[in-house]
Amino acid sequence: MKIMFSLKQQVHYKAMLLALLLVSFTLSSRPVMSLVPNQCNDQCGTIQIPFPFHLNISCPSISTAFHLSCLNSTTLYLHIGFKTYRVLDFFSDGVLVDFPGTTGCRQYNDLNAFGFTKNDHFGISGDNVLGLYDCEDSSLCKAACETNDLPGCDGNNGGSLGCCYPLSDHSIWHFGDGFSFFSKFGCRGFTSWVVSRGTNTGKRGVKLEWAIPRNISDRICANNADMVNATTIEAGVRCLCKDGFVGDGFAKGAGCIKSCIKEGQEAYGKECDRPKHSHKKLVILAGVLAPIFILVSLFLFLCILKRPVKPGSFQLDQARYNSTLSFRKGCRTRLFSYRELDEATRAFEDSQMLVNDKNGTIHAGILSDGSHIAVQKVQCETERDLIDVLSRIELISSVVHRNLARLVGCCIESGSTLLVVYEYPANGTLEKHLQYSRGQKFVLDWYKRLRTATEIASVLAYMQYEIAPPIFHHGLKSSDYVFLDVDFSVKVSGFALLSSGCGDGHNNYENDVYNFGLLLLEIISGTKYTDMPTVALEKIKSGKLEEIVDPSLYYHEQPITRREQIEIVADIATRCLLFGADDKIGMIDVAKGLVHIAKEGNKKGPEFEETFSNSSLLQMISMSPDSIHVP
Repeated sequence: MKIMFSLKQQVHYKAMLLALLLVSFTLSSRPVMSLVPNQCNDQCGTIQIPFPFHLNISCPSISTAFHLSCLNSTTLYLHIGFKTYRVLDFFSDGVLVDFPGTTGCRQYNDLNAFGFTKNDHFGISGDNVLGLYDCEDSSLCKAACETNDLPGCDGNNGGSLGCCYPLSDHSIWHFGDGFSFFSKFGCRGFTSWVVSRGTNTGKRGVKLEWAIPRNISDRICANNADMVNATTIEAGVRCLCKDGFVGDGFAKGAGCIKSCIKEGQEAYGKECDRPKHSHKKLVILAGVLAPIFILVSLFLFLCILKRPVKPGSFQLDQARYNSTLSFRKGCRTRLFSYRELDEATRAFEDSQMLVNDKNGTIHAGILSDGSHIAVQKVQCETERDLIDVLSRIELISSVVHRNLARLVGCCIESGSTLLVVYEYPANGTLEKHLQYSRGQKFVLDWYKRLRTATEIASVLAYMQYEIAPPIFHHGLKSSDYVFLDVDFSVKVSGFALLSSGCGDGHNNYENDVYNFGLLLLEIISGTKYTDMPTVALEKIKSGKLEEIVDPSLYYHEQPITRREQIEIVADIATRCLLFGADDKIGMIDVAKGLVHIAKEGNKKGPEFEETFSNSSLLQMISMSPDSIHVP
């Protein structure tokens, strides 16, 4: 007997199949491959020694600079010049060492005690966070890094720091400087923790970055590896395996082996080339699972048929709906029930609403496990809309970018509504921190603002130029879609999922570039208001940029290089507002320019040198501000 289903029943049935197919996907996990031991499998105590470090001088390596010693088979030491440092841990790009000569629990150490001077193989890493003791000048102290969990030397909480300074902040300390540099601020002691990027937990010790000199690095990298520059060591390089490969990257080390996913687990080397389970095993497995699957499917299907269908669902012709909708591909991550998200967002009450615009509504929520999420509700009016949204969800969920908010999962509420779930970073929105800065509760310093602007531009450019088809945002605001993680790195969410009504490609670029120009002005001024573009450009035209700069940045007290940076960023904001509509400037140009400023200080990037012939900032804004194109 052939059973015919109505269109509404078909939609629910496909949603049920999506739930069943996701079970096996969400239960699988991927182990992370740890550092690869060197070829001699050297070990001291519980510490395995990765390449290029070694104990035995006959073990393949690159330089004797990486030779270690093991005392009593328990304690590992690194020798640099006349200093000896106890090794605590290894990283892919560095080594964590203790303070030399430390015999007991000392919360602070003398600034000159570390005794390290930079060389061709080691440098003090920017991942270190310092606790400085009894400083006479507190201007170098950064309140933001005090939010990190920094244990004391006895393993307990380190307590309140007198002065906290992250070496990743280059406003005062620069790569190549030693710890004695801080004595000029009247500091009398220090301690250090390494805080890995993406976390807020410190590990006591000093992280030293390692590298090899570029002039002796010919042919040191293995096949399927790239040579990358060191951060703190001038003309220093390391080898890094390409995407799809893992290992130490060196020809004399383990090299790079293929990495893949086999049956939901990460596999390496020849395992990636082996065929999956034999046909016989698959037949047996199918014979066992098929009856269970049928019974569960029938039970869920009966439950779904009894569920009342909400009014307003698709009223599409049944024949038109015979096209295949790839629900499985559309939501490849966790599938939430509507009840879960309804409870997490307090029934989507207005107090939880973060955004309400053409991209849909976004509500903040907390799952039962305590995870903070942002739920974007997208209304699909037609079958074409649903197909477009599922396609974009599939595309976004496959993108890996450190500044893109992670897509956690989705929910099919009914045939016409999709709920897309993103991570909701712990530090909230960028707007909140800009407002706090103006209220003197928390200062988002210029270095963090520049890094924030650079990261936002980078992820927008990546989504537009590296993804096919390109993904545009259409609604970038500091209050809605720009979030800050625990380490104040940017997470952007809320990319447009519906393409209808968004205009052609030219306007897509234009809207994002223009909105980013507004965001840059807000980052500089710390606030936003309706006529901000007009007022800001008039001030810049009159040579009064300092009047729109956030007072908490103390523009006139900044060094000349910092003031020049602010002026260049204001220049870029102006170009975004004036020329985004003419397609003379794209998001890729903006991103490259900001990255150049962040790396090179107050030097303007080449992307902007020839963009407009014989035009200066004042010439550009000599036109009436009314001519600015507002999308």
